[in-house]
Amino acid sequence: MPAGPARFCIRSRGVVRGAVLTLVFTGVLATAAATGSLPRQERSGAERPARASEPGGATVDSAALSRAAAAAMADGKSGKKAAEEFVSRSGDRWGAVYDKKEFAEFEQALDGAYTGVGLSAGRSGASGVRVTRVRAGGPADKAGLRTGDRLVSVDGRPVDGLSVSEVVSLLRGDGVPGSAVALRVERGRAAWTQTLLRARLATDPVTVRRLDDGAVLIRVAAFTKGAGTRVRDAVRSAPAGAGVLLDLRGNAGGLVAEAAVAASAFLDGGLVATYDVEGEQRAVYAEGGGDTGRPLVALIDGGTMSAAELLTGALQDRGRAVTVGSRTFGKGSVQMPSALPDGSVAELTVGHYRTPAGHAVDGRGITPDLAAEAGAEERARTVLSGLGGGS
Repeated sequence: MPAGPARFCIRSRGVVRGAVLTLVFTGVLATAAATGSLPRQERSGAERPARASEPGGATVDSAALSRAAAAAMADGKSGKKAAEEFVSRSGDRWGAVYDKKEFAEFEQALDGAYTGVGLSAGRSGASGVRVTRVRAGGPADKAGLRTGDRLVSVDGRPVDGLSVSEVVSLLRGDGVPGSAVALRVERGRAAWTQTLLRARLATDPVTVRRLDDGAVLIRVAAFTKGAGTRVRDAVRSAPAGAGVLLDLRGNAGGLVAEAAVAASAFLDGGLVATYDVEGEQRAVYAEGGGDTGRPLVALIDGGTMSAAELLTGALQDRGRAVTVGSRTFGKGSVQMPSALPDGSVAELTVGHYRTPAGHAVDGRGITPDLAAEAGAEERARTVLSGLGGGS
């Protein structure tokens, strides 16, 4: 039978005509109920650079994929590897195959927590795999690792020939807090081996602070469980008349249900997004009672993905926010997970979602109302002040 969530992609799982499905909205992880309730999505604790996709990309026949995996196993070969080759040949840019361990690890992401060393890795051209982010207070931070450090090996295994997701899997290991992992690191001409102890790390996806002009800055790093409610609470507790600067830059997505709750903070009900599953149209709606009068500016960039794009599209199309920054990533494909004979899980594209005005996001992204690269936050604050959102 179909399986649930998978790694490094945002998706939603639900029952449709008796099948469990997944709506993949980005390069992170997600699950959701698609019948009678909003999609819910989960994300991993570290991201990989996602690949651009084209709208209307190829889809894969799940039955044929399962047969290919079963045939490989009958010949004594790896069913997972056969499935990966099948998906790769299909042209499904967002199709992926995950083993049981990978699948289980990212289930933790629903709670906004994961076991690891507190760093994100990314590939940087010919220079190999580098540290792209270090979590404050995590094992990597305490050991002195920095953004930009080059990872040479993990537990003695060279990483240059590995995908970023494979590197992240090595960093997480068995997912047991307290287990050790040895990293070979280079920084300039210096090189050393650092042993870290994995820890259970909780994410803090929403931060709120008052700006000097009285406006409220709400930064949402990810839509993990509870993030939408925190956004709504922050809006409700903001001083009367104070504008809101909603910072979605670098937000790789998360739970669609949480993005819908965040939308409900600013909308009085109505459509948030539509999506199709094998041709059948469905919709996500905001709850009523949101603050529709408070000045609102949304900051976005090329790292704004998935559920964050879903929220951006709703606020922009419905005239609720001025969007400032650069074009978003463009990830809005719908995928269905299927369990393979060896217990691994394949995610296959079955459709795409659209903004309230009917605009496709996948492969296109969302263009801001006001383009701004350097100094985007300052530009956004100026715009907010012009809307009457500052003192």
